[in-house]
Amino acid sequence: MENCIFCKIVKGEISCKKIYENENFLAFLDIHPLAPGHVQVIPKRHYRWVWDVPNAGEYFELVKKIALAQKKAFDVDIVRSQIYGEEISHAHIWIWPETIGKEEDLDGNAEKIIQAL
Repeated sequence: MENCIFCKIVKGEISCKKIYENENFLAFLDIHPLAPGHVQVIPKRHYRWVWDVPNAGEYFELVKKIALAQKKAFDVDIVRSQIYGEEISHAHIWIWPETIGKEEDLDGNAEKIIQAL
């Protein structure tokens, strides 16, 4: 999609703090985090809704992998998730560790999660 912000991130037209990338998916830190380590997980191909993604099992396995890394990286028991999708018309899943504060050290938070993966 020409005007989709997530498609532009996938193409490298907009920078992001990548957490994980493979052939089908990209995970990166949210620039307006609900908590330190808040990650967006998106398919690289444009699908309007998460439910449209044909390889949903692979998608959710990646979300699980990152959530478990967040638990380890931030030493928490709870990782929240949200599938909403109205604000950006590209499938995406939010995951964030339930932590206290609004630490916005994107580089440090990214590195914590990457090391835990």
